Amino acid sequence: MLAELQYHFRMATSSVKQLLRTLGMVSLLGFLPLAPMSHGLPVIGLYQQRVAVENESMAERNRAYQAAFQRMIIKVTGDERWLDRARIRSAAANAGDYVQAFAYATDEATGLIAGQRFIEVQFSAPLINQLLTAEDIPVWGSNRPSVLVWMVLQDATGQRSLLNQETGPEIIEYMRRFGEERGLPVIFPLLDIEDRRNLPPDAIWAQDELAIKAASDRYDADSILAGRLLFTATGELVGLWQFLFMDEAQIFDGFDSELESYLEQPLSRITAQLSGYFALTPDEQGDRSIRLQVDGIRNFSDYSALVEYVNGIGLVQTANIVTVDGERLELLLDLRGSADQLLNRIALDRDLLLVDSDESFGSPVLHYRWMR
Repeated sequence: MLAELQYHFRMATSSVKQLLRTLGMVSLLGFLPLAPMSHGLPVIGLYQQRVAVENESMAERNRAYQAAFQRMIIKVTGDERWLDRARIRSAAANAGDYVQAFAYATDEATGLIAGQRFIEVQFSAPLINQLLTAEDIPVWGSNRPSVLVWMVLQDATGQRSLLNQETGPEIIEYMRRFGEERGLPVIFPLLDIEDRRNLPPDAIWAQDELAIKAASDRYDADSILAGRLLFTATGELVGLWQFLFMDEAQIFDGFDSELESYLEQPLSRITAQLSGYFALTPDEQGDRSIRLQVDGIRNFSDYSALVEYVNGIGLVQTANIVTVDGERLELLLDLRGSADQLLNRIALDRDLLLVDSDESFGSPVLHYRWMR
């Protein structure tokens, strides 16, 4: 039985890795529409960028490569400050050395210019990761925490309203675009009867932490950004933000004269914080072995799902079956990070429920129950 499972595990591992490589060529949006029940979410296309071009000349292509490279670095790391590194600036100037594939396309449906020409650039993930590792720059994995956004808007007359497609379409559009560009899963509440009963505009305006948390429970998001925004009679934007993450609340001011820069500040701040928490730094990479015990593996379908899940965790280099005992499966994982990082990554998904963890035979043992 064990030998058979080990064989299937190796075959499934190979198939899943091939599938993930294929999916890496597909560009999906880094945000979700208005919908409940969200957790840490997979962001696909981290190493792919689309840039508008005027023509297909070599000079224009190189310009687009550099622009795409800079955007990609921000998306992969979650923090634009890494662009200031000398080696990253040098790599951006020679961005073509990191390009794996490119293709031209014309988008008739979007863009400010009808029939705008674009270049789709796919960078080599191994080469980019090698560059970042050499610079001790953390890499943010593709499974990322979701951010639920609540906002209340007040006009110069004192009228308050919840942010929705009617009251602030440009705000929602900017936040969605930001989420796509940064690989940050941004979600918005339904604002149905239940939401409006649980969290009226005045509660958000007062930054009522308990009320905001209670109303957010139904969405099960990994973090919450609640903001209030006043449009003054002189055209200024004044507000206050509250960011709830890991049982901590941070409150910070907002002030600007332009809407996009007003919104960019809190979004960049929380993106940098989330990436700083979940990104894998090269200093933490190394040869670490962890035993993973998983209960609730009742059939081959559960087993296959677990195989796919384990191989989807960016920290895992190799995984081997150690024992099979009834509905319990024990795996030996070789990681590129720490046990704490693995715990945090698993906690994002909710597919595994932590039962216990201890130290045995010189390596950590993590005991979970399969919840799918």
